[in-house]
Amino acid sequence: MAEGRFCDELEIRDPGTRERDLFAALPAQLAYAKAHAPYYARTLAGVEPRAVKSRGQLAELPVTRKSDLIGLQKNDPPFAGLNTAGKGELARLFMSPGPIYEPEGRRADFWRLKRALYAAGFRPGQLVHNCFSYHLTPAGAMLESAAFALGCAVVPGGTGQTELQLRAISELKPDGYTGTPSFLKTLNEKARETGTDISCLKRALVSGEAFPPGLQKDIAAAGIDAYQCYATAELGLIAYESEARQGLILDEQIIVEILRPGTGDPVDPGEVGEVAVTLFSKEYPLIRFATGDLSAILPGQSPCGRTNQRIKGWLGRADQTAKVKGLFVHPAQIAETVKRHPGLGRTRLIIGHDGKNDVMTLEAEAAGADPALAARIAESLTAITKLRGEIRLVPPGSLPNDGKVIEDRRKPP
Repeated sequence: MAEGRFCDELEIRDPGTRERDLFAALPAQLAYAKAHAPYYARTLAGVEPRAVKSRGQLAELPVTRKSDLIGLQKNDPPFAGLNTAGKGELARLFMSPGPIYEPEGRRADFWRLKRALYAAGFRPGQLVHNCFSYHLTPAGAMLESAAFALGCAVVPGGTGQTELQLRAISELKPDGYTGTPSFLKTLNEKARETGTDISCLKRALVSGEAFPPGLQKDIAAAGIDAYQCYATAELGLIAYESEARQGLILDEQIIVEILRPGTGDPVDPGEVGEVAVTLFSKEYPLIRFATGDLSAILPGQSPCGRTNQRIKGWLGRADQTAKVKGLFVHPAQIAETVKRHPGLGRTRLIIGHDGKNDVMTLEAEAAGADPALAARIAESLTAITKLRGEIRLVPPGSLPNDGKVIEDRRKPP
């Protein structure tokens, strides 16, 4: 291993070895979750964990969606029975908007973000100015625990109080920043306005919001080498950026699937779908946990030398539920419509308004414009959604690969 380039040897494993290692460990993880987490005792009641040894077999297990956690936790507080550790066995309990409650175990770097910090250029002995929130939500603790595990000290800046933050940066001279990219831009702009020297900041790890090219350019112009990572309060690190800046590299301790929105079915390689993660955690063993975020697997390996799969990054939200004529239409209903007609490619339900009423048009990729097929699809759509819609058959490959199943084109009132 090239000294200093990688956080550990796991990042440069042979891809086949990584896959075998993950799926060799999966049966024991499933058995543990089934035996110790009440939620999985129910949902995996008919599953033999020892038989789940491949992606195809994993894809047969039920999906748990983040969007369902509010209701699940309300019925079975605080963690809906997905946890195996009791409240007193945890380090901290957090509350994210929703509310959704999340546990933190007592292990060092519980959310595994040390790997992302390292890839962003942070090294032992440095000082990190952490501007993620420390109030109820876990983001501040997530990055702080990673910095401690890496051997860094932390300035717990939190959010807001821009002038106080600038004073701390100018006097304590941290080596880098962690927080949202928009607040880093705010700090840079305020520093220029007030003449405050924060040139000590040479690197940053940002997350929590989109990091578009224009914002990347602004931060780079301030002399800061910023990298992004993708993490959630429940799962911790999912993927992170390296110096190659070609997609986000998956973490080493998770299994990631890309699912067709509204279903538990993996999409074809390169297709956009919902990110679902199986987490090798003893305290919170999430299995096929669907994040609600859209992404896609990139082909090949990163030029940086890390060998794990890469995703394109955040490409939107998978929850595309819309209300039509007083009824909710869900992506799962469109998926069920498609399943009734084998041979269809991508589909997209377009919702519009004709001046008087809501109207639905289901565009479906099919080999040939067959009026009889269109009529059968229309019958299925009505039976499943209880709403009528026009069917428009389009050539294979003509619909965009963006993961969008329902597109609401109605103008807001």
